[in-house]
Amino acid sequence: MRHWIFTEVLSSIIKELRVNQLIRGREVRLVGEKGEQLGVMPLYQAREVAEKAGLDLVEVAPTAVPPVCRLMDYGKFKYVQTKKEREARKSQKVALLREVRLRPKIGEHDFDAKARTAHKLLEDGDKVKVTIMFRGRENTHPELGIKLIQRMAETLKDVSSIEKDPTREGARLHAILAPLPSLKTNKSKEETREENTEETTEETTEETGELQDAKA
Repeated sequence: MRHWIFTEVLSSIIKELRVNQLIRGREVRLVGEKGEQLGVMPLYQAREVAEKAGLDLVEVAPTAVPPVCRLMDYGKFKYVQTKKEREARKSQKVALLREVRLRPKIGEHDFDAKARTAHKLLEDGDKVKVTIMFRGRENTHPELGIKLIQRMAETLKDVSSIEKDPTREGARLHAILAPLPSLKTNKSKEETREENTEETTEETTEETGELQDAKA
């Protein structure tokens, strides 16, 4: 139970922890690597215990009296926590439905600008609702809106497919474009490569630090 509590505390305040020589005070309550209570002792003695164990002294409860410190491999702990946070962000990624609005008589320049916006949204994994807005006499020519949606779909066929065919709702006509499955797969692979690169860099940095400490 104690081990779980300390893990939760560390997870929530990892960015504010003081380690080793940054810790101040005369004495601390020391907790072992596995959560065992080692008692209250002078700060210098706690540092000696950490050094003999080849671990870091980490202040996990600075407002306690006396402050609570724990023995751990702090570099490894930060690496694991960063990895968990990255996985949590990945699982929270959801596709959004974004909207791009056009008029039946839209100019070439404006159409291209709207197409670029939709292209970027689709590349990011979001669905795009293409909406044609009619006014006045334009309502008597829905075929103009259908042709415009077909043109947009053709322009974006390299990154999307039509998920919902054109539907008329009052003075608006809309269709929904969804990212191609292959696009999502490629994006996922790219994110994985970036994460692997980051993890390799972190591991290399840790190994370099260990070698420097050993030489020192």
